[in-house]
Amino acid sequence: MSGRIAVIGLGPGEARWLTPEAAAELAAAEAVYGYGPYLDRVPALHGQARHASDNREEIARAGAALAHAAAGARVAMVSGGDPGVFAMAAAVIEAIEAGPAEWRALEVSVVPGITAMLMVAARAGAPLGHDFCAISLSDNLKPWELVERRLRLAAQAGFAMAFYNPVSKARPWQLDRAFAILRAELPATVPVIFGRAAGRAGERIATVSLAEARGDMADMATCIIIGTPATRIVPREGLPDLVYTPRRADAGGTERA
Repeated sequence: MSGRIAVIGLGPGEARWLTPEAAAELAAAEAVYGYGPYLDRVPALHGQARHASDNREEIARAGAALAHAAAGARVAMVSGGDPGVFAMAAAVIEAIEAGPAEWRALEVSVVPGITAMLMVAARAGAPLGHDFCAISLSDNLKPWELVERRLRLAAQAGFAMAFYNPVSKARPWQLDRAFAILRAELPATVPVIFGRAAGRAGERIATVSLAEARGDMADMATCIIIGTPATRIVPREGLPDLVYTPRRADAGGTERA
């Protein structure tokens, strides 16, 4: 079987964040599949088919792309950021597991990209400088009770946290609820970094304390980083502050500079 599928991370959005491997895979693809706004980031090439679909059609999109590849085509599936972080790589592999035997014989390549939490962290300094975790606040694929439990445990364990999918029109209350849970576990002074459209036009990075953080400061284009009790802000006269989490921790789990 000569078919091939590459699941490609586009990074934050601008062409300069696209890796050379990802660019080469896109240039070689006969067909490109993806969520419409992500597909719009990919320049159209002569003779290359493009198949856009809605955000909640991941498995159907994966199945269509795999069927196309199984017919002998070289196919690209695009994701924003990194395809393995709340994105299409897991959906494609899930579809392979549940699909026909010929899909397992395909050549599959997962091409990494810069994910949102890494771009936001880089803009702020090094808030993920020690142990951290990433949590999607969406309850489309898991119960909200599980989200709340993970928030509490991550805060108690001393992890910095990156929040993906923090709010939507369908769930405008969940981010404020998440902040309330964290305020019960963490000092009010813990830094919270809001990174909207990081790495794209209209980028906005803002750091506030956990006490000041509100749900209306974010939308679905925002990735949020929650620091730890040891996360520090380094003020600089005439320059942006630097936020970092110290690299060392004591036996009690508290980081120290």
